[in-house]
Amino acid sequence: MFKGLLIGCLLTAVILAGGFYYYFASGMAPVATADPPMPFEKKLANKSLDAHIEKQHIAQSPVATDEATFLAGAGVYKQHCASCHGLPGQPATDYASTMYPKPTELFRGKGVSDDPASESYWKAANGIRLSGMPAFKNKLTDTQLWQVSQLVAHSDEISESVKKVLVPDVATSAPEAAAK
Repeated sequence: MFKGLLIGCLLTAVILAGGFYYYFASGMAPVATADPPMPFEKKLANKSLDAHIEKQHIAQSPVATDEATFLAGAGVYKQHCASCHGLPGQPATDYASTMYPKPTELFRGKGVSDDPASESYWKAANGIRLSGMPAFKNKLTDTQLWQVSQLVAHSDEISESVKKVLVPDVATSAPEAAAK
């Protein structure tokens, strides 16, 4: 009886592994950005990401949660993050609309204002595989990473002076620039 149960379990595992392999090897798995996601793709990816970040035990932010931090973070955000994650009150950029998965619009809906700053810090510092989110730990200082993380963690409560930093730059046309 036990031997039959063991053989049944082993055979089931082999069949499942074979089916899993066939799904990918036969080209059935979605790979284009326009394809619908695989079953449970988002749920499994988020679960793994959350567990990995939790395992890292990120310290609390060494920068204050104040206007000066938000202003500094807004400058960093506008230069390094806005092309993908957008600006307050602005539509998604053409660049962001071509990405898969779509980047989170951090100033629309709940964004990441419900995430602790330490989680946003980890994501900005390390990036997220297979998502288009690059790692900035070699491009930005630790202080800059924390400033932008505090900004997005509190994106639903920033002041008007911070919002003024987060407006699109007005591009002047070449003839207008030459006339000046």
